[in-house]
Amino acid sequence: MHDLSLPGDPADDVGRGAPLSRGGTAFLQFAAGLGFHGLQIGPQGETSPGDPSPYDSTLFSRSTASLALGPLVEEGLLDEADLAGLVAGRPPGALARADHAYAHAATGGALDRAWERATMEKRLPEFAARHAGWLERDAVQRALEEEHGEPDWRRWPEPDRSLFSRRPPLGARERLAALRAKHAGRIGRFQLGQLLAHEQHRAVRALARSLDLALSGDLQIGIALRDLWSYGALLASDWLMGAPPSRTNPEGQPWGYGVLDPDLYGDRASPGPALAFVRARAAKLLEEVDGLRVDHPHGLIDPWVYAPGDPDPRAAVRRGTRLFSSPGHPGLSRWAIARPEQIDPEQPPHADGRVRELGAEQVERYALLFDALVDAVRAAGRGPEEIVPEVLSTQPYPVCRVLERHGLGRFRVTQKASLRDPDDVYRSENACPQDWIMVGTHDTEPIWRVAERWVAEGEAPGRAAYLASRLVPDPARRGEWARRASASAPALARAQLADLFVGPARNVMVFFADLLGLREVYNRPGTVGPGNWSLRVPADFAEAWPRAAREGRALDLPAALATAFRARGPEFANAHSALIAALDGGEPTSTST
Repeated sequence: MHDLSLPGDPADDVGRGAPLSRGGTAFLQFAAGLGFHGLQIGPQGETSPGDPSPYDSTLFSRSTASLALGPLVEEGLLDEADLAGLVAGRPPGALARADHAYAHAATGGALDRAWERATMEKRLPEFAARHAGWLERDAVQRALEEEHGEPDWRRWPEPDRSLFSRRPPLGARERLAALRAKHAGRIGRFQLGQLLAHEQHRAVRALARSLDLALSGDLQIGIALRDLWSYGALLASDWLMGAPPSRTNPEGQPWGYGVLDPDLYGDRASPGPALAFVRARAAKLLEEVDGLRVDHPHGLIDPWVYAPGDPDPRAAVRRGTRLFSSPGHPGLSRWAIARPEQIDPEQPPHADGRVRELGAEQVERYALLFDALVDAVRAAGRGPEEIVPEVLSTQPYPVCRVLERHGLGRFRVTQKASLRDPDDVYRSENACPQDWIMVGTHDTEPIWRVAERWVAEGEAPGRAAYLASRLVPDPARRGEWARRASASAPALARAQLADLFVGPARNVMVFFADLLGLREVYNRPGTVGPGNWSLRVPADFAEAWPRAAREGRALDLPAALATAFRARGPEFANAHSALIAALDGGEPTSTST
């Protein structure tokens, strides 16, 4: 789940989830009590009030909208009356759906007051010195946003628009020095916000560790608008990154993200600035988390690129191609790794089988940026298995080969499984042990809503028959089981969740809406609006979830495990009969057992 979705306590919530708030810490304790060993969090960067997508957030600065304000009162940086006023102003409904605009304004106002009181003679200079490589750029940018009254740097006048471009304007160094002097207060206030955000995250991580709950970070693939100003010198100016056509999004998605310039990669022995940038991102993130989800690893291995400037970006992204697998493309052939004879011309550029074969040296070239993540994980004292690659419906051959080098799997999103294709990648029986399996993600509808649609549209009997083959070891009982399950959307949803634990995938991930039995949609990819990226855990989750689980309207984890154990057959069930009996008799409550 993402920070913004954490539940709120009415006493300290200002309209958006905050990990160190009362609601945030209560949810960590709840998740650990259920027996989960990890919490996958989203990207932690700053977002804008109008675009709350964490995948469009800053790469280094942390979100100050995720600050819990109660700890600022405890530290003397905020008055009780200040907090009470901000809580009283929380818009109606913000405990159910995050109100990003209000939360940004509230935490921003709290930081203004905190800056007036701050007495951090040692902590703040030490923090600023340690993180100077990214902190100064982001602080100066924020000061310029206020100076120009414009958050979009592309509308700034020169020289400010190009201070960190590949060819900075004459006098850029002097202009930066002048900005540091002119906006010392604004820069200091920004640094304070980042210090507090980083300190609160350390406190959350310490709490999670005390609960034996690992925090897994999220390395988003996008270099979004704010960071395009700071790191534009690293980008290939003629290309943007998007998502190719796929079964999930047949039209593709014009993300508009920057593409790192391959001419600036260098190699592992002599890294260029682009490779050094990836290493710096990974190193910082791995200081703060215990594992690493890699959002769309294709973007590090063989990104889908398209030309900027087209008045119809969707048409442009459909005409796109792969950066390193287009040897015949006039603008990309100099970067091609795959050779013409290794390309299947009968397949479209986005097809998984477009590249047919690769040699070991070619795979190493495709892997250069991804290997930087693996190197960073190893430098942090962990193994590659701590990397979770978000590979969904498409897995081009170069991506497959790079992941295989490190023994890494992919995502299996079972609600998307095709019943007509026995080889479909989303069918649970086709998973590999190293894969991650789940019924849904933050980009899908909750399984409880999906199951209702299956029943309404006549798909339930087929789904139930398939699940019976997975969950009912006795073939003679499968027909009756499927008949009963097909008549009940909650029964189908419960069976779909139990199927996750049958195997062969060893890693199970559960999105919070699927756990809690929610029906509201968290995100609809490719759309922008107040309904997206706003769904929160209900404030009464601790009382509501056990009741919903008992009634079959939420994930009853003991019951799902018992079903999965029985599905392995009589021999396995007999060997674990005591555990199955305990699971059958267990109450769906948040206790560690």
